[in-house]
Formats: sequence, structure tokens, C-alpha cells
Amino acid sequence: MSRAPSSPLSLTALVQQLRASRGFTHKRDIGLVAGSLARALPGGLHDTTLCAQAGVLLGDDCAAIPDGEGHLLFAIEGMVEDFVAQMPWFAGYSAVMVNLSDIAAMGGRPVAVTDAIWASEPEQVGPIVQGMAAASAAYGVPIVGGHSNYRAAHAQLAVSVLGRAQALLSSFHARAGQVLMMVADLRGQWEGAYPFWNASTMALPEQLRGDLALLPEIAEAGLCASAKDISMAGILGTSLMLLECSQLGANITLDAIPHPPGHGPNDDPAAWLRWLQAFPSYGYLLAVEWGNVAAVQARFQARGLTVATIGTLHEGTHVWLRRASASGDAERALLWDFAAAPFMGARVPDQREVRTA
Repeated sequence: MSRAPSSPLSLTALVQQLRASRGFTHKRDIGLVAGSLARALPGGLHDTTLCAQAGVLLGDDCAAIPDGEGHLLFAIEGMVEDFVAQMPWFAGYSAVMVNLSDIAAMGGRPVAVTDAIWASEPEQVGPIVQGMAAASAAYGVPIVGGHSNYRAAHAQLAVSVLGRAQALLSSFHARAGQVLMMVADLRGQWEGAYPFWNASTMALPEQLRGDLALLPEIAEAGLCASAKDISMAGILGTSLMLLECSQLGANITLDAIPHPPGHGPNDDPAAWLRWLQAFPSYGYLLAVEWGNVAAVQARFQARGLTVATIGTLHEGTHVWLRRASASGDAERALLWDFAAAPFMGARVPDQREVRTA
């Protein structure tokens, strides 16, 4: 007997599940950490002189430190403990990969990687290090040092990366009237039970390096000034992070979001929700002027990447989701209202701190 197709999730149910998801809740934790740091620092996290000198704008993918020739970029990522325990090789690989994605998302090119590994015994470290080494070789970025501890209760991993940008992309540079574009590499597959879309480990090194280079090339060509890599907050959570930084609202069209076959808004609800929460290994959001959309789209498509306009940015605090209904009418639901609650508590700079690419 054939199985009846599942009904699409209602927009209300979709919003509820996203708000309760691990990706959303982890990003909201950022505000708690920032609040503690602000109270601990003598001048507070909002000290404009300190932040301007250090390149700290809470909400960007990297710290961006002006050095007279552009910006030094510095990023760090920690892997969640259960991921490291269950998929140590891929956790090692991903720890390097996600940091390189952060550098690219800010218009930079990576220089070097360092790591910190904790384990209860040396044997736990082997597959983690092998995964990191594989990513280092594939992307052509050296691992130059780190820290190790074999007397921890559990295996844990954090990786940092240094990069450089000539023209900066920032989550704080989006403007009302621009369109929100999404690019992803759909030539991949799911990795384990986690929401990890792996379009990296099977790709050739020259493809990986050339695809990452598109972001700084687009920034240096003046085609875009604001971008963000799609993180574990997923497509819509990452959209909220970018919008909060730039103090904007948006209308996002769910039907326009690129997705693998069988993972669209009218397909199986579980598959659709998994894709919306995925870290896609190569996935970015860009805020682009209408006049530059065709040029940006052409650069990604020339390398076999999937790119689409998925929304429009506007003044205000509301982020709306829109979807065509079976009757052809448009449904919509409120994903977030920044006036009602912050998402991650992005620290918006005053005019003395606004960075220009």
C-alpha cells in the first residue's frame, strides 16, 4: 500500500519548531555570555574606544581588526560535545571548515589555523586530528599550532583561524531596500543523524578553494557589503542574526529558498524542517542591491552553485515568512520581532565605530 503524502507544516507550527530548535537556542545564548562579559570588563562591552580598537562588533562572524592595509580577521568555533564523541573525524574536519567559512563570509582569505583539543585518553584524539588534517590539506590552509590536554572528562574541540580582508563584508552593512540572497552547494548529502549537509569532503580541493574565494572577490568588486555564513542556526536563524545586526526587518519567501530534491516546503515536513536547520557546509546569505543581483548570481552559477533571491529587507523590527498556499494566495507568519525580544543581542555600533569596507 502506498503511503499518503504528508501535509506541509503550517507556518505557525514551523515558526514554533524553529524557535524551540537547538540552533536558535544556542544563538540566543550569545546574549547571555556577552552580558556577563560586559559586566566584567572595566569599560563594558559597549566601550566604544575599546571595541573600535579591537574590531569587536558582537554579531559578526569574525573580529575584524584594522591594520592599515585592510582588516585582520580572527574567528573561533567550538564543536558541541556529543558531535565530537559520535563523529570525531567529521567533527575535526568541520571545525576547520566552519572557521574558513567565517573568514570567507567577511570577505577574507584564510591564513592559518590553530586548535585546542581535550580528551580522556590519547586514542580519542587520533580521528579528530586526522579530520582536521584532511580539511587543512583540502582547503590549503596550514595548522600552525594549538593546545592539547589528555586528562579531561570528555573529548572536546575548538579551532581558531586567522585571515585577512581587503574589502570587508559585515552583518552590520545591510540596508533597507536590498534583497536577501542565498547561495548553497546542493551537490552533497546528509552526514549522519545531525543536520549537516556535507558538500565538502567529496569535492576536489580546487573546487573548495575556488568556491570560498568567490566571497572576497565579490566584496572586492563592490558587488556586496554584507554577508553571513549559514551556521547551526540554519537558514532562517542566520537571517535573524544578520537582520538584528543591521537593525532591519524582512519579508522572506519560503518557496524561493534553494533546497535539495525532496526537501522543499511542499515535501515531507521533517525533511523540509531539517534543511531549514542545516549547516550546509557551503551556504551564505548576502544583502545585495537590486542592480547587482544579476552579477552576483552569475558568479556563483558559473561554479555550479545554487543561488536565489529569497527576500527583501525593510526598515522595522518584524521578520515575516511568506509561502504560497494551495489556493494560490500568500500565507504569512511572524518569525521574529526584535522590538519584542532580541535574538542574540547584537551590539549595534554608534557612528564612531561603523566600519567601512
